[in-house]
Amino acid sequence: MPTHVPAEAQGDERGALLQFLDAQRGGLRRALLGLTDEAAGSRPSASELSLSGLLKHVAETELNWLDMAKQRPSTIERDQSNWHLSFRLTEDESVAGMLAFYDRVAQETEEFIRAVPSLDDTFPLPEAPWFPPQARQSMRWLMLHLIEETARHAGHADIIRESLDGRTAFGLVDEERALRENAENAEKDEQAEKAEK
Repeated sequence: MPTHVPAEAQGDERGALLQFLDAQRGGLRRALLGLTDEAAGSRPSASELSLSGLLKHVAETELNWLDMAKQRPSTIERDQSNWHLSFRLTEDESVAGMLAFYDRVAQETEEFIRAVPSLDDTFPLPEAPWFPPQARQSMRWLMLHLIEETARHAGHADIIRESLDGRTAFGLVDEERALRENAENAEKDEQAEKAEK
């Protein structure tokens, strides 16, 4: 990932884990910069994956893990009959809407991780063929797993975006930085104009 994740404050393990997770989320978000919903939904590589589908998948996956960690019922039920829908936007969904949904999930993750008494606290995994029987995982493991899952798909997103239009992660980091600086400068100019009136 062509970004620098700032070092956490001394002893702030939660902050470090959250920052590394957010850096990987940023890779996925940047891969969508400047794309229409149609382009984001296209599948230009040998894979069946699209950028908008990856975005939806990582957002739903993070929410699913939050549901497990909070020991609440699944917010979004997926099984063999609708699993494919977790990798593509439906007619009533858009990239902008999915980015907003992902932001809400990310906020919930941060609030939850900062509030748990200890990263050593555990939660039970549901019974499933892919989990060991009666398994429990720590909040630390949860964060490391979310980083791993998101990073894997951020790498997929890099390949798909480059296959779409030749844009690479480094160029998209520069574009994002320029957009942010332009927005900040426009806000400063607006505040200066208001102050002059």
